[in-house]
Amino acid sequence: MNAAAARSQVLSVSDHLDALTPWSYLALFLAASALMIWRLGALERRGFEGTVLGTLIMPYCSGLSNLIFAYVLGRSGGSGSLVLENCLVNNVTNATLLLGLPALIWPLSILAGKKPSGAGRPGSRETTARIHRLSLLLTVLAMLFFTGVLWALARDGVLDFADGLVLVGVFLFWQIFHVFDVLKENVRRNRRMSWFVPLELVVILASGYGVFESVDRLVAWIPRTGSGWLVFDNLGWLTGLLMVIPNALLAFYYAWQRRPDVVYSSQIGDGHICIPMAVGLFALFSPIRIVPYLQQGVTVLIGAGVAHLFFVGVWGSLPRWAGAGLSLSYFVFLYAGLIR
Repeated sequence: MNAAAARSQVLSVSDHLDALTPWSYLALFLAASALMIWRLGALERRGFEGTVLGTLIMPYCSGLSNLIFAYVLGRSGGSGSLVLENCLVNNVTNATLLLGLPALIWPLSILAGKKPSGAGRPGSRETTARIHRLSLLLTVLAMLFFTGVLWALARDGVLDFADGLVLVGVFLFWQIFHVFDVLKENVRRNRRMSWFVPLELVVILASGYGVFESVDRLVAWIPRTGSGWLVFDNLGWLTGLLMVIPNALLAFYYAWQRRPDVVYSSQIGDGHICIPMAVGLFALFSPIRIVPYLQQGVTVLIGAGVAHLFFVGVWGSLPRWAGAGLSLSYFVFLYAGLIR
């Protein structure tokens, strides 16, 4: 196929997408997100397990839409404050509502969850659960650390290029740490990555293109002016609420599967994609003015993080009454920032 024919096909696909309605873009977003999540389950059987799967692999899939939103907004000259709003709403939702609601239905007991596939000898179940609890504690501590770094860098009222370097740098170091953790675990178990992993990643990348197109066109569809809450000024909040849908699918699916370690690590790990990665990337190209309710969002995140440290580290589970409290705190945050 020559270059002209390929370009013609791309333009034809673009024309068909232009003819779709906003509801079709939303359906495309949900379908592409669901496809990515489906293939995540296959990756667990191909060398990624438990908290590593939730911390290293899942966040890039469930959090891809947040990164794409930052790119789309940056490309169109949008405000970095909308990106910061999007990431704050995403992280607060993950740390409160999407961990609180599953806990109301299924027990999120880290020390009594379903045995992960390939966890080793039958007698190692308790040891595996304890290792997962330690990994989760480290993941929650990372969330607290990243949130604290963002708060410290934002005290002057703006996130500039140097601040973006710091945020992206600490995120990359965190990811490199987990890559070596996977390699070390595979060496310890004398296990190699499956050759099908690249094929799974190709499917995930194709799904990512669908997410990109849907987010790009949904952003373009939002009215620039007008009254009500469905306007461009609320784009950060609206997209933040929309982009937690893949996270919700992950949380409820793995809670139903009695995999509380993956529920926890996927939600907290997804927050790392937003803060610091998405915020830091945008700041590398354009300064971000700090939104007035950053302090409120940081306070909710720190409070939720401390609560999770207690329940995971001391209690060993997230009880139903704690899940109700986390869910309530989310609606208070939503009311104070968007509705009021």
